[in-house]
Amino acid sequence: MTFPAWTVAPFLLMLAAIAIAPLVPALARLWDRPRNQLVYALVLGLPVAIGVLVAGEGHLVTHALVEYAQFIVLLFVLFVVAGGIFLSGDIRATPRTNSTFLAIGAVLASFIGTTGAAMLLIRPLLNTNAERKHVAHTVVFAIFMVANCGGLLTPLGDPPLFLGMLRGVPFAWTFSLLPQWLFVNALLLITYYCLDRRLVAREAPEDVEIDRANVTPLRLVGGSSVVAFVVIILTVAFVPSVDATELAEGHLHGWGLVPWREIVMLAVAAASFHLGDKRVRYEDNRFSFAPIAEVAALFIGIFLTMIPALEVLRNVAPRLPLNEVTLFVFTGGLSSVLDNAPTYATFFEMASQLPGAPRVAGVPESMLVAISLGAVLCGALTYIGNGPNFMVKSVAESQGVVMPTFGGYVRRAFFNLAPVLLALLLLFIAEPIWAKVLGALLTVAILVRAIVLARWGHHTAPTPDEAESLRGARTGPEPDGPKHTGAIPVVDADGDDPTTTEAHA
Repeated sequence: MTFPAWTVAPFLLMLAAIAIAPLVPALARLWDRPRNQLVYALVLGLPVAIGVLVAGEGHLVTHALVEYAQFIVLLFVLFVVAGGIFLSGDIRATPRTNSTFLAIGAVLASFIGTTGAAMLLIRPLLNTNAERKHVAHTVVFAIFMVANCGGLLTPLGDPPLFLGMLRGVPFAWTFSLLPQWLFVNALLLITYYCLDRRLVAREAPEDVEIDRANVTPLRLVGGSSVVAFVVIILTVAFVPSVDATELAEGHLHGWGLVPWREIVMLAVAAASFHLGDKRVRYEDNRFSFAPIAEVAALFIGIFLTMIPALEVLRNVAPRLPLNEVTLFVFTGGLSSVLDNAPTYATFFEMASQLPGAPRVAGVPESMLVAISLGAVLCGALTYIGNGPNFMVKSVAESQGVVMPTFGGYVRRAFFNLAPVLLALLLLFIAEPIWAKVLGALLTVAILVRAIVLARWGHHTAPTPDEAESLRGARTGPEPDGPKHTGAIPVVDADGDDPTTTEAHA
């Protein structure tokens, strides 16, 4: 059946609410409640589902609901298990230390999810930097690497990739993206290290001494949850589940109807929740079910309203100028302002209608690479591109870090992340030789800029704006949240002023 174009409207309204409501103060107060989000999602989603059933396409509703259940179970399990692990301690806040945190987080993100890795590392990273004035840039790069770009290597890493696995992409296929993962995260890490060298040189001497004096060895608490993560990874990779397509078409019977993968994962999450250390979960991690309840409420609306939208896009895909470059740009652009999971699903279905070989899960492999890279990496370009972005921002602000506004974050992303993504596009996706040459030149330019940035920072005094901000930071009120003895307020010296050093770095 062909759905008319207007049936895409509920899907667009769903995505528009996700993108706009948190940014409008009057709406944000209502939108922050999962109950209200669920009501909105059902008001849009249920009429769509009923209409599809009346049209005789009930198998599409069945497929969407099965896929939704599998998707939410994975996110729920990762969220619950991550809440049982805490990295305590406070070591010296040097550029090497901070870079090590980010590198480890980028690796963990692919195996415990971007949300799990971000929540595990953000508090110890903030505690380590509690004596420093320049902190916001570290949180911004944590969003870039740990909450987004690091989660590229497995379907556990980022929700879009798990949706791909549910659509037939092999679990191990994403390991083929290792060269792109290394390229992006290495350039970001080098950029961060050089930027942090510049900014640490501008910290007040007394702050540096306090940082040296307040050192507590790092200690991982919640070892049983680490074991639970290993079991979850093995379960996703090797334990079968219900095939949504086969079920929707009525071809499953007997044991094929049993969702073995979800049963095992929920059992592991239950064991982690009930047997794990309650102090770690509720005091150290301040665990709450509210974030995952929000995700569950929103995505029931997304999955239902997406049914006719995907069918419409399947029909128009052959007539659009889609290739590897445009798929990366379109998927990445929309993933930066909308949720990246439905964006991935949308372009996955469109690409499945295009010619090309070899194919993976019915999609030309080169196009699947472009879609995967765009959805995962470009979700870091704004606060609303991926769920963990706002979570990391909120945790940082609760501990006294003055984070950039929405526009300020976008400026930093376009100055630090966008050039890396453009270089990736030119080197790994675009085919012409001139594109490869431009990509290589841009990569060299990024590295040269980073080196100049690091060297310049050791030989220049703070700008007038920066010096004024530092004076205000020392005399201002102390932030809420945990602090070290003798620690001074944790703020970002440049705030959100684009004329100061970090805004241009």
